[in-house]
Amino acid sequence: MSENKEFEAGFGSDFAKDPVRIVFITKKTSAKVQGVAKNAVMSYPHVVMREMIAFELLTIALVFVALVWDAPLEQLANPLLTPNPAKAPWYFLGLQELLHYFPPVLAGVLIPSLVVIALVVIPYFNINVQGAPLWQRRGARRLGTFCAVVLAFLALWGAYEAWSLLLPTAVIAAGALTGYFIPPGRGHLAEFIRSRSLSWWLMTWFVITASILTIIGTFFRGPGWSWVWPWRSA
Repeated sequence: MSENKEFEAGFGSDFAKDPVRIVFITKKTSAKVQGVAKNAVMSYPHVVMREMIAFELLTIALVFVALVWDAPLEQLANPLLTPNPAKAPWYFLGLQELLHYFPPVLAGVLIPSLVVIALVVIPYFNINVQGAPLWQRRGARRLGTFCAVVLAFLALWGAYEAWSLLLPTAVIAAGALTGYFIPPGRGHLAEFIRSRSLSWWLMTWFVITASILTIIGTFFRGPGWSWVWPWRSA
């Protein structure tokens, strides 16, 4: 005989507090979900009209810019003349900049493949959906793992003299390590650093590194992919 247990029914949307939903269905009844009626509007015409107005304003702005400023186009393509340097579109200049430091297989195949594999594998891990701070749990253990990974990357960047990767990696790692040693109650900035999660530090590192590589490839690379200062005439 099973013991009679009391269950308290209620509504909740917090997955951390109520991870399991139980529905009791008796005879001649069916599960029914009832929600609180809220103020709502139809997508047409309210949303559609706003989107059309935004699209028209954007078109007008683009036409105005095109009339005032000339597009930065070069001369007609000449198959007999290869520009020096031959730069990729700006969104690929980060990868092209990596080719300056690493072998083609590493920069053009291995690193992009690892990024794609990471994007595929991440959903299968226990993602930190609560945004818990990096050092909140198992701080000493995470500190050792974090330092080992950072030192391995710094050694790799230094071996290939990839200073544009080494410097932002060192700065972001220093910021993350600062959150481990800062005691609570030291101000808003200190609390902000302490409360950042691992995903926040990884995304910040990726955005800063990609931006630096793109900026260097756009403005600081001249003939033969050599370093040039953009404010100096060639």
